Amino acid sequence: MATIEVCAPSFPRPTLRVVAALAVAAGVVAALRLAPAAAVALGLGLVLCVAVDAIAVRLAPVRIDLEVAPTLALAASVPITVTVTTAARVVRLRQPVPPELRVEPAEVSAAGLRGVLVGRHRGTHVLAGAVVRLAGPLGLATVDRASLHAATIRVLPDLPRARRLAVRRRGRGAEGAAVRRMGIGTEFESIREYDENDDVRFVNWMATSRSARPMTNRYRVDENRDLVCLVDTGRLMCAPVGALTRLDVALDALCVLGVAADEAGDRVGATAFAARLTRQVAPRRRGTAHVVEALYDLEPIEVESDFSLAFQQVAATKRSIVVVFTDLADPAASRTILDAVPIVVRRHEMIVATTLDEDLVRAATSMTEDYHDVLRASVALELLDAHGTAVRQATSLGAQVVEAAPAQLGPALVTAYARLKSLARV
Repeated sequence: MATIEVCAPSFPRPTLRVVAALAVAAGVVAALRLAPAAAVALGLGLVLCVAVDAIAVRLAPVRIDLEVAPTLALAASVPITVTVTTAARVVRLRQPVPPELRVEPAEVSAAGLRGVLVGRHRGTHVLAGAVVRLAGPLGLATVDRASLHAATIRVLPDLPRARRLAVRRRGRGAEGAAVRRMGIGTEFESIREYDENDDVRFVNWMATSRSARPMTNRYRVDENRDLVCLVDTGRLMCAPVGALTRLDVALDALCVLGVAADEAGDRVGATAFAARLTRQVAPRRRGTAHVVEALYDLEPIEVESDFSLAFQQVAATKRSIVVVFTDLADPAASRTILDAVPIVVRRHEMIVATTLDEDLVRAATSMTEDYHDVLRASVALELLDAHGTAVRQATSLGAQVVEAAPAQLGPALVTAYARLKSLARV
């Protein structure tokens, strides 16, 4: 519960009761044929009543109490309560809200507002103080009182939903079981003399030639691997996908993938980039919450992203699964991505995550009725063909491309991630 002071009241305004009183006074003067002096006295009396009412409501002490959670998940709702304490009569109570948030209801004709606050867009937003309209004891004048201080609300990607999805996956048996790493190890440990039960693939021929007896490499099975997410925040991620941007979809999918990695005991880190590196979170155990905390307020910007810079940043780190969240729809930008892919795949397993553009598919496959439909379908088919070419080229270079609808991108990434772990690719 936060008590919010209120600022000085606005200039008093007369109500409809004053208009009605003037009409009644004029009728009385006309009906009784009162002398001019009596009519003036009646008018002055009404003005005096309005002034007294205005002074009374201006001097009335007011306190506004606001109760709301400072942090909420995207599209989730939390309770919000605004309570006005005053001796004056409350005519209306309104909670102003920015476009990134929604309050339902935002206005009531009572001294208390109880509703829900919904986060419509990620980031840190300012919830302005409530505004209350008060009426005087006679109801002849009103003033507005607004709170001095605003509340800061943080809207984060829906990490609780990702955790609920992880719980449901575990409950579905083998398909939804926690991601586990199987098979041989990939972390070199030592060289020892060859045993007949050893895998011949691990014979160290250089050590064998030096020692004149068969030698083999030993590898350690490391269950705790690194998952590094590279999040493109350049112009490619500005494109809308329904009511969201591609960056919104990417961060939601990152939450789902990160929770799966947390469940598997892997370390999770992230780097956000555009023309330069903007945010970096080193891999750590249970690192998804730290990644979300660091990236939740990112916004896409209209610049070309430097993929070489971002890829070189992770190229020299320990062998990891690197997931790049970007878009392959733009042919020119796809070439810059493909040119930089070899930097990563030489050492790491790489997944390129991209959102399926359902509007583009719909435009390419819908019935054409006029010339404009034909042009729209032609452009859509050309973009889809370029996208398919980029996907095939990325695959041939050693990257795995995961493309799915916005709601399915996260689960699809978890499936690809689990496959890499089960094949002992990292």
